Amino acid sequence: MASWIIQMTVMVLSVFISSVQGKRDKVLYCSACKAIVDELNYSISQVDPKKTINVGSFRLSPDGTMKDKKIPLARSETHLSELLDGVCNSMSDYALHVDPDTQLKQYMRFAPRSSGATGDFPDFKNFQFDGPDASNALKFACETVVEELEDDIISLFSQDTEHVHTELCNRISDYCKDSSHTNEEL
Repeated sequence: MASWIIQMTVMVLSVFISSVQGKRDKVLYCSACKAIVDELNYSISQVDPKKTINVGSFRLSPDGTMKDKKIPLARSETHLSELLDGVCNSMSDYALHVDPDTQLKQYMRFAPRSSGATGDFPDFKNFQFDGPDASNALKFACETVVEELEDDIISLFSQDTEHVHTELCNRISDYCKDSSHTNEEL
């Protein structure tokens, strides 16, 4: 009798736990993925294209030469890893935006960049500023996406892949796969 009760308890708990396990907010994770791509694209564009980094084995060949090559710093794995370490810190510059025509919700950047133009930002009345909890949720989603997809992100950016939003957020991660705003820029 006691083993039957234990078995039933375990079964009920396993069903409860599997039903409670996180359903991710599609808007939040899709927006976090797109924000990562946008922030990385901006950071890469700010690097001097003339800067290079040596990559290779740095070992001497039997003839005394070293086999290494220079690649642009902006898209090197080393630089991309450094950018990924700090990309989620800019999520406090994003807020939930509701399109007045379509009622489409997505997180968008509301704060101007330090060296960017300020004229191309949407009207603030369409943003929902829900305090630090909303930006903390976006930052957590960003950190989760970076943790899960770090290798894929570095691979896509180092290869200078076209349409990184679509490739990363739709095909690789499926965060934006079913959303109606898959091809929109943030």
